[in-house]
Amino acid sequence: MTRLLPSFAVLCTSVLSAMAQSQYLLGLGIADITGPVVETNMMGYASLGQTDTGLHMRQRARAWIIGEPDVEANRIVFINADIAMGDTGVRREILAQLAAKYGTLYTAQNFALSSTHQHSGVGGYLENLLPQITSLGFVNETFGAIAQGVVLAVDRAHESLAVGTLTIGNTSVTGGNINRSPTAYLFNPQAEQDMYVDQGGDQDKFMDLLSFGSRGFLSWFPVHGTSLYENNTLVSSDNKGMAAYLYESSVEPNAMPGNQTFVAGFAQANVGDTSPNTLGAFCESPGEPYDGMPCQANSSTCGGTVADCHGRGPGFTLDSLGFHSNEMIAQIQVDAAKKLMSSTLSPVTGSVRSVHVYLNMANHTFALPNGTQVQTCPAAMGFSFAGGTTDGPGAFDFVQGDNSTSQNPLWEIVKSFITPIPSAAQVACQAPKPILLNTGYATEPYPWSPNTVDIQLLKVGNLVMLIIPGELTTMAGRRLKAAVRAQLLATGVLDNSAHVVVSGPANTYGHYIATPEEYAVQRYEGASTLYGPHTLDAYIEKYSSLVPFLADTPTGTPVSDAAPPELTSSALSLQSPVVFDAPPIFQSFGHIVTDVVTSTPFQAGQTVFAVFVGANPRNNLRLEGTFLNVEQLVSGSWKAVRSDSHPSTLYQWAVQSTILGTSNVNISWTIESGTPAGTYRLRYFGDSKPLIGSISAFTATSSNFTVTA
Repeated sequence: MTRLLPSFAVLCTSVLSAMAQSQYLLGLGIADITGPVVETNMMGYASLGQTDTGLHMRQRARAWIIGEPDVEANRIVFINADIAMGDTGVRREILAQLAAKYGTLYTAQNFALSSTHQHSGVGGYLENLLPQITSLGFVNETFGAIAQGVVLAVDRAHESLAVGTLTIGNTSVTGGNINRSPTAYLFNPQAEQDMYVDQGGDQDKFMDLLSFGSRGFLSWFPVHGTSLYENNTLVSSDNKGMAAYLYESSVEPNAMPGNQTFVAGFAQANVGDTSPNTLGAFCESPGEPYDGMPCQANSSTCGGTVADCHGRGPGFTLDSLGFHSNEMIAQIQVDAAKKLMSSTLSPVTGSVRSVHVYLNMANHTFALPNGTQVQTCPAAMGFSFAGGTTDGPGAFDFVQGDNSTSQNPLWEIVKSFITPIPSAAQVACQAPKPILLNTGYATEPYPWSPNTVDIQLLKVGNLVMLIIPGELTTMAGRRLKAAVRAQLLATGVLDNSAHVVVSGPANTYGHYIATPEEYAVQRYEGASTLYGPHTLDAYIEKYSSLVPFLADTPTGTPVSDAAPPELTSSALSLQSPVVFDAPPIFQSFGHIVTDVVTSTPFQAGQTVFAVFVGANPRNNLRLEGTFLNVEQLVSGSWKAVRSDSHPSTLYQWAVQSTILGTSNVNISWTIESGTPAGTYRLRYFGDSKPLIGSISAFTATSSNFTVTA
């Protein structure tokens, strides 16, 4: 019997070690990051005409902290924010605020700022000039709201830290996306395409999900945040933010959005060539013989131009802005997540590690696997970039898929006045891309595009997240994941249970990442691949080289280029400030211009609305608050049952007179099925700015109205 004791001790030690490796310190949090909802250009479509006029749903940041219970330093923070893309300047500001609170606990190495890549949010927060142009420069209110909200989400996640377990799995998703550049995908090697016939073909059809049990989850599925069309001017969170709302409200139906304890994460994956407009792209050309016909495949044109070629979501016939399609694509993702959350998933076991470096992608020299020395190029945008996509067509006469340098002869002359004329070396480096905007050499008044990007890997047990500074196309993402997974196995960092996901655009916005074959076709994705035909190969080489630093006991120090320069402090803004607000003569702020209907009761499906004398909502973003409530009379007291975070409500602001400073606010609520019968009212919360003096808050209330079952 005595001889069994050593074996028993060894067994106990092994069991305890295994238990320790499967227990994690877990924290989840959520916070409001909504910037100015009026008079500010939206980020994503880069359309000057898409200036926001109100609010559909607030933008939120969701935070997940995962750490080892016994080693405080071994933890990661993943942020999934309802913004178009991560940004170097915003991330720098967030890290500075976190350092002031937590010291060296949350740093550039273990903190990832990823995005849902939605196109209906507030713009002006990115650090480089090119994405600032349509927003008339830098918008400090947007920047500040994102930074403040992300930090609050981290605070809440940190405060909720508790020991728990993680599980992971995936499932197929039907009807959630299509490839918007299928002709470019077909230029990838046929043998490579054949490998993925059963995995979605030209579009990944799987959702990966990391379950935090009863506390929430984090999932990845590739679909562009372009369900809401370019003609929408109400700030919203597109299909992934909507999916998070739908899932969270299904778990805690009585909690107001943003106040849930369950956190649902719908993050992006290799999103580059994806589209939620699953019916395809069609010509909207009234009076033309091709009206209603599919767009020309290679160029996405109708009658030779891109302007009339538009993708259509599954609810295309139901409204003109994409709101029904948005909810449909969101629900498809919700259903997939619910399927996984109700399934038995594989346990996640192992250490928590992270690695982060900077990579200067301008003239980065490296060797391909066959030994050939190649290099990347200073950033440049091709002609097809200006052609746009079927989700958001471009302007002028630019088209996709044309390598000609004479697409638009006028622009051959004009482009040299916008950015520097590319040198022969730059032309050769970027070939076969014809350069429209030589942004890597455009530095006035400050750099137009980033040349240095963040490269980051996060490891949680047998899950490795590749945090991507751009938009990988479907095949580009597959190549990168396969290469990193092979390296994980080859180095012994993980075994065959390794699970690799990509997430982005995150940390830095380096635009697109197409395969060399797709790059050669020069559709939108290839033309927007900034750093030349070897961009993807450079990322594969760099991410793979960092795999050894995810080991339990890594040796050495990863090679990093210098951090990019700080640009925020020198950013320009041409956006006019709010001058003053004033009510019309003989009226006051909150005066009811049009009251709700009180003569007849309302039913589900009908819309209640009221118009109030308003003030500019830029005076107070009301972060963690609301511009409106729907209130129900319950046992003699008024209870808020809807806010401006619910998709059934709309907040719309309209200037009546710029000279007189007058404006109106329209608040509406479309009554959902299952709404309890009773007495309700609408409330408006505003803030007015006098010509001289301080901003002051006011409230307004509609008359009571009745809802019947």
